[in-house]
Amino acid sequence: MNMSTNPVQVVASDERMSRKLFERLRWGDHPVCPHCGSTNSYRLTAKPTSKQPVRDGVYKCANCRKQFTVTVGTIFERSHIPLGIWIKAIAKLCESAEGITSYALHRLLGITYKSARLIEERIRHAIAQPRLESLLRRQSS
Repeated sequence: MNMSTNPVQVVASDERMSRKLFERLRWGDHPVCPHCGSTNSYRLTAKPTSKQPVRDGVYKCANCRKQFTVTVGTIFERSHIPLGIWIKAIAKLCESAEGITSYALHRLLGITYKSARLIEERIRHAIAQPRLESLLRRQSS
């Protein structure tokens, strides 16, 4: 990777790399079931004879037997917007001191206004949550 390459663009350009990044950030080395909290889970893969593939990043909990991905229980859940777009949107919102509008996100990311609005609303809602808000406040010395 060249030193002038933006790491956000590199990760966001590859959906598999984006998913791996979120898995590492959220779970560390072992997936945690968002339904029961167990670390006893395994990655689902399709059998060689199967005609239906398994989506990348799907796990199954050995305890509660429920399927999950890294997005379950997050602002990314039930969103058809690729994780790479989410990464770019978060980066744009973080680098803009005065904020950024849904319309600007729509133009910058090349997505529909409706998608940009959904992203902006979910990110702003997450930032407003007490736990994250306290983490973002400056620590007084």
